[in-house]
Amino acid sequence: MSRARSRADLAARTEPVRAFVSPSPARRVWQRFRKQRLGYWSLIVFLVAFAASLAGPLWSNDKPVVVRYDGHLYFPMFKTYPETAFGGDFPTPADYLDPYVRDRFSKPGNFALYPPNPYYYDTLNYFSKLPNPAPPSRDNWLGTDDRGRDLFARLLYGFRVSVEFALVLTLIGTVLGILAGAVQGFFGGRTDIIGQRAIEIWSAMPELYLLIIFASIFEPGFILLIVLLSLFGWIGLSDYVRAEFLRNRTQDYVRAARAMGLSNWQIMWRHVLPNSLTPVITFLPFRMSGAILSLTSLDFLGLGVPSPTPSLGELLAQGKDNLDAWWISLFTFGVLVVLLLLLTFMGDALRNALDTRISDAMRAGGNQ
Repeated sequence: MSRARSRADLAARTEPVRAFVSPSPARRVWQRFRKQRLGYWSLIVFLVAFAASLAGPLWSNDKPVVVRYDGHLYFPMFKTYPETAFGGDFPTPADYLDPYVRDRFSKPGNFALYPPNPYYYDTLNYFSKLPNPAPPSRDNWLGTDDRGRDLFARLLYGFRVSVEFALVLTLIGTVLGILAGAVQGFFGGRTDIIGQRAIEIWSAMPELYLLIIFASIFEPGFILLIVLLSLFGWIGLSDYVRAEFLRNRTQDYVRAARAMGLSNWQIMWRHVLPNSLTPVITFLPFRMSGAILSLTSLDFLGLGVPSPTPSLGELLAQGKDNLDAWWISLFTFGVLVVLLLLLTFMGDALRNALDTRISDAMRAGGNQ
């Protein structure tokens, strides 16, 4: 017994000791974020919904994915075919909602695989027997708008446009805010004073009036709105970045970097910026919420993206003009509220994950 124990002790002493590897700061933040169940599942739902909207043509489209006709395969979703290819009389693009075309596909040996919702966001169903706007039905799950366009398709593609707009606007505003705040906060002194006075003057410009003026001169569009809103969307973030740089530029690691001969720009981007990103990352979901509300408000006022681009704000305006068509306001408002709630929950969870004091307090409260 003693001989077996001595062998076990010898094996334990000769076994190599595994070094403990501490997780990286980003991994620790992710681990704390996953513990915020509401924010974590909001992120999952948001990503799934956005991925589904990116694949919108597979879910909602007035063109079949694949057609078999007279022994040949056609892919109308990716290529435009004339009506004559399916036995029609005119060389115009085929209308796949036409009862005549659908009847040709129902012949023996032929078939057409339609998306679950056979309507695109700008599809006008000329063969509908109900007046527009039509209530929810088997053909139009969420009803139609005042022009006869399918509401589900408008909401699906409008969701995608809103998120894409928010992502682009948030990215541009974040980059500009970091640049402006970093330069002011790191150099300080006269640079900071001049920068602050310039920002105060620029932020006093009437943003809405500028949008109205430019909308009357140029045709409103996605790119124009991005440019105009980006001119003002960076101001609030630059204040937080400036404050972080003012605090971190006096730290010991900055003095050590100066002693090593690094330039100011190297110190800013390699050392100070990574330690100043907490407010930037925390505010990203809330900045996206603000961008979505801005686009929705402009579209509601008629200053946003032009028709027939799908828009949540345009649908809300339709709901206001058609109070008897309750489904337009109800479903549009529901999509907008859910989208903003998901971003808000994500922002709260991200803030708690980045603030170690809040995470430690929540952990201590859970252990009690």
